[in-house]
Amino acid sequence: MKSQQVAMKSADEEKSAVADSINQPKYSVIVSLYNNADEAVEFVNSLLDAFQAIDGSFEIALVDDGSDDGTPERLTPIVERSAELKLIRMRSRFGEASAFNVGMKQTSGNVVIYLTSRVRINPQNLLSLIEKLEEGNDLVIGWRHPRRDSKLNQIISRTFNAITCRLAKIDLHDINSGVLVTRREVLEHLDIYGDMNNFIPILAKRQGYKIAEEKIEQLPGKFRKSKYLREYLQRLLDILTVVFLTNYSKKPIHFLGFVGAVFTLIGAGIEFYLFIYRVLALGPIAGRPLLLLGALLLVIGIQLISIGLLGEMIIFTHARDIKEYNIEEIIESKREQ
Repeated sequence: MKSQQVAMKSADEEKSAVADSINQPKYSVIVSLYNNADEAVEFVNSLLDAFQAIDGSFEIALVDDGSDDGTPERLTPIVERSAELKLIRMRSRFGEASAFNVGMKQTSGNVVIYLTSRVRINPQNLLSLIEKLEEGNDLVIGWRHPRRDSKLNQIISRTFNAITCRLAKIDLHDINSGVLVTRREVLEHLDIYGDMNNFIPILAKRQGYKIAEEKIEQLPGKFRKSKYLREYLQRLLDILTVVFLTNYSKKPIHFLGFVGAVFTLIGAGIEFYLFIYRVLALGPIAGRPLLLLGALLLVIGIQLISIGLLGEMIIFTHARDIKEYNIEEIIESKREQ
């Protein structure tokens, strides 16, 4: 009797899996929204028009990141009329990375299209990104061209992209465009938190995926200006974080130890010079700034090396839980053993 129940349960699960695969859309569009009441409805309508013209089923998850200007209220009527739309309201503003993660959990398509409303792009151009993906790429970034936002924003963006691309050794023009098309399996191998959504191409490239970019039109309108020093410092810290995580996450001693060793050697060299200077009675060394500099470099250098060693100990303890590789395919012999 039990075996029959197990067999029936197994059959029901298979039927459910088949039904889910039939109902599963091909494309999942995730849109991060924040205070877009004025243009939200027009944007969503144009997005619907763009995807209704493509071959394949789709779903659109609109994630409102705590808007306080009535954006959800404007969108509710259009969402209620369309089966492809879903509106997710966040209780507060948690950031684009959180909106991205919520959208991933609320969608199921094999191809994921992510965009943020702050960049104001032409939805029709998303089709060219999908075509680029189908040419054999794993992830395609939207390159805003021409740019319509302020000159200040453009200068900051170009500087950010130049520094990031140089350090990460990746050749892209607009890493933080906020527009991308990729396969779901790529994103499932990435941990997106904080502001890591700006570095998805770098994280994907580190996993061995093929990255490309495609120009996408930026529409004119009102754009937020980056004019606070705090934002620049945050960007620099984000760059430092992603470079450290992508290159030294499992070998912190290589980064901290190297910097610490340089400081220690310089400090030791200064102190040795002053020691010889005093032994040979060439003059007093008390109160000299060089003495304080040498001592400071020695202390900082030893601290950095110690932190690096502590990091190595932590990683050694949890090494089994850290996965830094990504298997694309396993090919086995078809010959029967």
